[in-house]
Amino acid sequence: MAQELRRNLRALETTTSATLAIMATGSGYWTYLGVKGLLDDNGLTSLGGAVIYSVAVSVAIYAFWTYLMRFLPAMTGGGSRLALFLAMGLGCIGIVAMSSWLNAAALAGSAAIEQHLAEATEEYQSRLEAANENALAAQTLLPDLELAAARFADLAASEETSGSLTGSAGHGTIVALLTQTSRQLADLAERIRDSRDQVEDLYERGSQHLVAMRRLTGNVGQRPIDERAVAFADEAVALVGVITALQQSSVAPAVKRAADDLAETFVRPAPSGGASDLGQRQEAVIESVADSVEQTSVALSRAAGEILDRPAVLPFRFTPVSSAEAVLLYADDFVPSWAGAIAIDMMPAVLVLVLMVVHGVIRQRESGSDLDGRTLTVAELTGALAALERIQGSHALRPAAAATEAASDDASAAGRDGAAEPSASVTAIHRPRQPGGPAA
Repeated sequence: MAQELRRNLRALETTTSATLAIMATGSGYWTYLGVKGLLDDNGLTSLGGAVIYSVAVSVAIYAFWTYLMRFLPAMTGGGSRLALFLAMGLGCIGIVAMSSWLNAAALAGSAAIEQHLAEATEEYQSRLEAANENALAAQTLLPDLELAAARFADLAASEETSGSLTGSAGHGTIVALLTQTSRQLADLAERIRDSRDQVEDLYERGSQHLVAMRRLTGNVGQRPIDERAVAFADEAVALVGVITALQQSSVAPAVKRAADDLAETFVRPAPSGGASDLGQRQEAVIESVADSVEQTSVALSRAAGEILDRPAVLPFRFTPVSSAEAVLLYADDFVPSWAGAIAIDMMPAVLVLVLMVVHGVIRQRESGSDLDGRTLTVAELTGALAALERIQGSHALRPAAAATEAASDDASAAGRDGAAEPSASVTAIHRPRQPGGPAA
């Protein structure tokens, strides 16, 4: 088992190195595109800087993961593994900081800028709508003004023809007062009515700018995103001017001032009938008209004040952003792009974990607790047999040495006992045997 795993590791070394190199190169390429998008100058200096940075990123990623693949699986102690895991975590953070966000900018930069333009378009549309509503809010006073002006005009006509108020027909003080009040209210209504055309014209111009901005936002594949962003900024400036003009075109302040002046500048005429009964009746009608004018003034002033109390629409300032800034600003909308940009840099971490598991299994198999003779190679078997022969030979030499030592002791004893016939013994021992003859 352990030898098979080692063979597989050796067989996959080239594949692992090639895979790591390809991923580092790919990350460097997308980093190059991201850096190039950040640089305003498209000259040779900027191009060289982007190339150098991307090459440095590729080399750093390749070296970082190569070191971890070599050292982390070989660590057996918990402390050393933890230290390398901490180093890997810091390295991953560094890779994300120097490469992954630029990869995301290259992958989704144009889409992120378009998202920024779309968000700005929606904001401008909402502010244009709010400014238009504020400008047209005074139009809601128009029915009340027209109704009040018609009421005073009808009273004047009725007094002139039939004397419905004083009992004396004819054009007198009451008719003049009612006619003057009706004319003031009618003039104010006319001013509100005339402002509608101006507001509608401004809103139409603003809508045209919005249409152009939407066209620039969705103009994918026809014009570069940078050119579209510049044109979008021009349209935004023009639209801000329209919104400001809408804010200034509201007649609500003028209506409030006119409503306040309606009661304050009311001139009470003297009764044309003098001290007669007609004069007394005219005085009573004048008092009634004054009260009606004051009530109308208060109602119009209150309604105009409610319009003026609406929050003013502040001009929205469009801020152009780069592709990298847009990706960071709208990161939640581009999660898949972020995942792909980070994955291309972090995928080698999976290979590191796989190598850790394989090396752990190899160490477990080679620890002696789980050996299996079927996994031995021929070389290992030959070495084991040679070692066995050496062990057996050392055990066989021990009895031979003991026997030799005993024979030597016996010979010494015999020499001491038969010292008188040494030559005979020697002759008997060393006499050669004749061929065919009897043994000595």
